[in-house]
Amino acid sequence: MIRKPGSPGSPRNASSTRREPGTRQAGDDGFETLGKPVPRGPTLKARAVGYLSRREYARNELARKLQPYVDEGTDLEAVLDALEKEGWLSTERFAQSLVHRRAARQGTARIVQELRQHGVAEDQVAQLRDDLRATEYQRALEVWRKRYGAKPADRAEYAKQARFLAGRGFAHDTIRRLLGEDHDD
Repeated sequence: MIRKPGSPGSPRNASSTRREPGTRQAGDDGFETLGKPVPRGPTLKARAVGYLSRREYARNELARKLQPYVDEGTDLEAVLDALEKEGWLSTERFAQSLVHRRAARQGTARIVQELRQHGVAEDQVAQLRDDLRATEYQRALEVWRKRYGAKPADRAEYAKQARFLAGRGFAHDTIRRLLGEDHDD
């Protein structure tokens, strides 16, 4: 039997720098021989920038995502403050992004609730709520047309369509206006 250099049992294997898959050497447990931890993965800031490069995040949402990676001695709040200062993290941009993603399918009430859950400032929520209310009827009409497209024939159908629109977060006066008038425009 011929053994290749570097294969288990060959004389060269003991001094070789190449390792076979599944073998361990000193330092594989995350600590070097001197007892100092070996850094694993990207830094907290690099990880945060990676998340923010994919989509916008609210401050508290990003903090929750980064929490499992916080090492002892690392100040998560300082990292988040630096990201805000450098322009990577913006709650205002996050709010605009969320409204843009949700507005075509959801009503004002549902979007406002989600903004509050993410910790967006109340004055900013109020401004966005006013903007959304101005377009709510048109958005509800588009959602309703896509799903039903026909005026309810009886009370049961009316209730079904009204529940659907209410579940999407549209206001009751908008629903009554939409389901109660002619849509042949």
